[in-house]
Amino acid sequence: MKAPLIAIARHRLSVDGDGVTTLVAFHGCPLRCRYCLNRQCWEPEGIWRWATPEELAEELMKDNLYFLATGGGVCLGGGEPLLYSDFIVQFCQLCPKEWHVYLESSLNVPTERLEAVIPCVHHYYIDVKDMNPDIYHRYTGGDIAPLLENLRFLADRQLQERVTLRLPFIPDYNTDADRQHSQQQLEALGFTNFDRFDYIVSKKS
Repeated sequence: MKAPLIAIARHRLSVDGDGVTTLVAFHGCPLRCRYCLNRQCWEPEGIWRWATPEELAEELMKDNLYFLATGGGVCLGGGEPLLYSDFIVQFCQLCPKEWHVYLESSLNVPTERLEAVIPCVHHYYIDVKDMNPDIYHRYTGGDIAPLLENLRFLADRQLQERVTLRLPFIPDYNTDADRQHSQQQLEALGFTNFDRFDYIVSKKS
């Protein structure tokens, strides 16, 4: 089993998890977000390398000392890492138990892909974008239904404390009032950890 990667970024501090983390970015994404920063994940030529779970675990052992010293670990992002949930499960089985595993995802995948990694992941960073179906579709090009189903799946299993939900202000797509309404809907599901920020859009975007 191999998965396509677009990058491995080392020595990240308090960006996507506690301590020092290494970001593993997977190729492929079901969405086409208008202001996407990782568009190489869409194109065949965007693949940097293919790796097996064993090869990736061996590669990240170079960072083991940093992880153990700081309580850090690996962040699986992309693209959409849950397109490779079977790979992730095998990879996590090879990792030292002391490593923390973080997952960055849009959750726009079938629920069985999320369910498969539940035993492996310590914390989730979910790019919600906006809870309004029309805004979500205009910005991502996708259907919000899988995201909603997966959020309810996490809430039903009382995993809210292991989830940080990202709610951006997206110029030309939503307003701060839209974002506040999204947060209220998510709070009704029991989520309490939110990352609110503004997209900075260049004139070329």
